[in-house]
Amino acid sequence: MSGDSFTAYDAKCAAVQALQAEILPGNKVVLFQTLSEAGVRTVVVSFDGCGDSGQIESIVARNADGVEFPLPLGDLRVRGVDFEMCAITERTTTAGDLIERMAYEFLEHTHGGWEDNEGAYGDFTFDVAEGSITLEYNERYIETHDHEHTF
Repeated sequence: MSGDSFTAYDAKCAAVQALQAEILPGNKVVLFQTLSEAGVRTVVVSFDGCGDSGQIESIVARNADGVEFPLPLGDLRVRGVDFEMCAITERTTTAGDLIERMAYEFLEHTHGGWEDNEGAYGDFTFDVAEGSITLEYNERYIETHDHEHTF
């Protein structure tokens, strides 16, 4: 890939990121309203990655009493971003799929490469009452102490 191609690709990624930021508030409203109506109080998404691979480990919803609770299964009408066309689209998805997609997008935007080398792990907490999403991110690294002695 030439330098111009890299520049064009970076510009496209930035444009897609801007579109994702534009649609996030509306998608959060749809998601949190659906979760609230279903009786979900919080959702915790755990992720783990290393060795150039990473994945969502679990998505656990809880009700107001802290008891594990199922995510609603109905379809949600939300907006997405088509990377190739660099355009906003409408789509139908489930709460679980939207939560997973959001988690992966947030990781990519805040800590691109989170799955590389020693990787990272952590949790997203979707607080329905607050309408907030919090990321607790833990990055792994190897520390080396080198010593050389000449006698």
